[in-house]
Amino acid sequence: MAENTDKVQANTPEETVAKEAVVEAVESNPIEDISFDKYAIFETGGKQYQAIEGKTIAIEKLEGEAGDAIEFKDVLFRKLDADNIQIGQPLLEGSIKATIVKHDKDKKVVIFKFKRRKKSRVKTGHRQPLTVVRIEKI
Repeated sequence: MAENTDKVQANTPEETVAKEAVVEAVESNPIEDISFDKYAIFETGGKQYQAIEGKTIAIEKLEGEAGDAIEFKDVLFRKLDADNIQIGQPLLEGSIKATIVKHDKDKKVVIFKFKRRKKSRVKTGHRQPLTVVRIEKI
């Protein structure tokens, strides 16, 4: 077999410097050190969610149409920067403002009931309704 030497290229000094810079950046910023600068934890529908400004999250179904503004008043925790952390006892003052993006359904959950030796089989499914919201302000 003949080798194709046209595709093999030697590393230029610029490429070597670029690769070293990437390796150095990855080693200096490991994934474990990533943290959110500003976020809050709030409760709605019996569940707790993390709110980051600009992030969209799917929560339990809420009343309202797409584009409507809503507020979550059950704020449990708020981190505004590294030094300013507020913990509710049990709740904090203020609210989280969000906008409804759309209403959707979660993935299907299959329920299969079976009784052995009785020829009894029942298969049903369920899709939980969700509301997708975009967090505007913490």
